[in-house]
Amino acid sequence: MRNPTVVFTAPGQVAVEDRPLPVPTAGQLLIQTRRTLISTGTELTILNGQFPPQSRWADYGRFPFVPGYDHIGEVVEVGPEVDRAWLGRRVASYAAHAAYVLGRPTSLRPVHREIPDEEAAFFTLAEIAMNGVRRGQVTWGEVTAVYGLGLLGQLVVRLCRLAGAALVIGVDVAASRLALLPRLPRVAGLDPATGDLASRVEGLNHGRLADVVFELTGNPEAIPGEFALLRRQGRMVLLSSPRGPTPLFDFHDLCNSPSYTIIGAHNSSHPGQATADQPWTQPRHAELFFDLVADGELEIAPLISHRLPYTGAPGIYAALRADRSRAMGVILEWNGAGA
Repeated sequence: MRNPTVVFTAPGQVAVEDRPLPVPTAGQLLIQTRRTLISTGTELTILNGQFPPQSRWADYGRFPFVPGYDHIGEVVEVGPEVDRAWLGRRVASYAAHAAYVLGRPTSLRPVHREIPDEEAAFFTLAEIAMNGVRRGQVTWGEVTAVYGLGLLGQLVVRLCRLAGAALVIGVDVAASRLALLPRLPRVAGLDPATGDLASRVEGLNHGRLADVVFELTGNPEAIPGEFALLRRQGRMVLLSSPRGPTPLFDFHDLCNSPSYTIIGAHNSSHPGQATADQPWTQPRHAELFFDLVADGELEIAPLISHRLPYTGAPGIYAALRADRSRAMGVILEWNGAGA
């Protein structure tokens, strides 16, 4: 038996390598992969080397690099000291794009509802988006604007609406991404290339600007302009991982004078353990995500643009590098891999 694994062998280069089948040791489980989701943001940033060499991104940009962190599979073997009740369970994990991976019970999220594997694979992005919405303290009746309508932006739009936002405005230059916004009351899409955004937001919001703005473009140069949609004493949530420093950021005009609150919202800011004050850990957000999808409150299927066998990974990464605006959720299928 073999273990096909997606590997970034060098900047811009992707291969599927046959690697040894992992063997679970004490406290570990062996998981056979069903589906993985490509992170077109993080993974392409690493593959393309689109970050300053002195930044924290450089910790990930070492080659060969094994990518992936949106993984759905089934437990097929357990090591010593692991409850055999795990066998046969469908689980979500932050594992790589590989036919077989190892995990530990404490790092897994049981997929406890009957939802498709390809939709469950969005759980990591859902955890990130949920943490951002929660850190942004979006409350009932507020107006939010979301810059960048990739997968995370699309999820943030939907989650803000579920959180009670009175109006959610998605902003993107790609018509294809604007078209994917949910057709719900009080959800609007704006193209920044077709007129003054601030006045258009005011036109949608009774003459007022947004209470909360979410940054999800990852473009450091775009960030200063995004404050134009934010009311005085509003909240700017940096939920993307900007690819480098933002030049000439004026803290007087963009923070001090209007008294904005600037909030970082990285996935790592989840609490490590649930407490009475901070109960929303990553596993609890994943649990909520599975419930919302299963109950039809969060529609994921329209966000899937590509489904292909894992053997097509080199080709799809090349296509994404050429133009990722045509893609949204890219699912790798692992049926029969490693047999």
